[in-house]
Amino acid sequence: MTDFLEERFSDLVRYGSSWQDEFAVRVIPVSGGNEYRSLVHPYPVRSFDVSYLLDSARTWSELLNVWQRAHGRYAGFRIRCFDEYSTNGPKGAPTAFDQSLALVSAGVYQLRKFYGTDKTAGAAGYACRTIKKPVSGTVLVGVQSTAIRSADWSVDTTTGRITFAADVTANITSIGQSASAVLTVGTHSFVTGQAVHIGGVAGMTQINGLRALITAYDATHITVAINSSAFSTYTSGGVVHTRPQSGESVTGGCEFDFPVRFSSELPVSQDYPGYRPVEGVTLREILNP
Repeated sequence: MTDFLEERFSDLVRYGSSWQDEFAVRVIPVSGGNEYRSLVHPYPVRSFDVSYLLDSARTWSELLNVWQRAHGRYAGFRIRCFDEYSTNGPKGAPTAFDQSLALVSAGVYQLRKFYGTDKTAGAAGYACRTIKKPVSGTVLVGVQSTAIRSADWSVDTTTGRITFAADVTANITSIGQSASAVLTVGTHSFVTGQAVHIGGVAGMTQINGLRALITAYDATHITVAINSSAFSTYTSGGVVHTRPQSGESVTGGCEFDFPVRFSSELPVSQDYPGYRPVEGVTLREILNP
C-alpha cells in the first residue's frame, strides 16, 4: 500500500481554494447519435485546487514541507473541506444516527455518507462516499434508535472502521410487566448505560427485536428502558445481546477529512520579495488510501 501521512494539510488554504466532484463514467458514442453510459462505481471523487497567494513565511513553509514529506504525488495526506466536513449535512454537528454503516465482518462496520437522499434515487442508487479518515473525538455510533456508549465500540481513525466490543449475552428466565421492564438473567456482567437487544422470548413476544439502555441492575437482574406493562405475560426463553443482531440498523456520524494526494507539480513564481504566487496546485481524493 502506498505511504499515507496522517496529517491535515494546512487550514490556511480555506480561502482562495476550490473543489469539484466527478464520477467515473464511461461514455461510448455510437451511430445514430446514441451513447452508452456505464457507471464504474458509485463513489464521487473530489479534487481541490489550492492555488493561492503565499503571503506569509508560515504558509510557504507548510506547503513546501508537506510537498517534500509526501514526495510529490507519492504519499497521501488529509485535507479539511470547509464546505463539507460532517456526516450531518455539509457542516452540521454529527449525531449517532446520521448515516447507515456498511457491514464489513462480524461486529465491524465502515463509516460512510450518502448523497442526494432528499429524493428517490435512480437505478444506480445513491452516491456514497466511504469515510476513511474520521476526525478523532467526533465519532458517534447508534443501533436502531439507541446511541451506543463509546465503551462498547472503538474506531480506527486511519480506516474509518467501527469495531464493537465482544458480545455480552445472557439467557432470560423471567420478564416483569412494568413501566421499565425487569429481566431476570442470572449472574451477569451488564452495567448501567449498556444497550441490549432482546430476542427469542415466548409469551411476551412484543419485546422481541427491541433494543434499549440498561437503567439499573443487581446481581441477577437488569432493568431496561422498555415499557412492558401492556405486553403479554412472559412464558419462557429469550436471550440478551450487546452486539448488533441480524436485522438491526447500525448508524454513525462524525466529522471527517478527505484523504488526498498532490495531482500536480509545485510551480512557484518568485514575483517579488515576501510573496510567492502558486498557480495550478491540485489535490485529488484517494478512494482507498
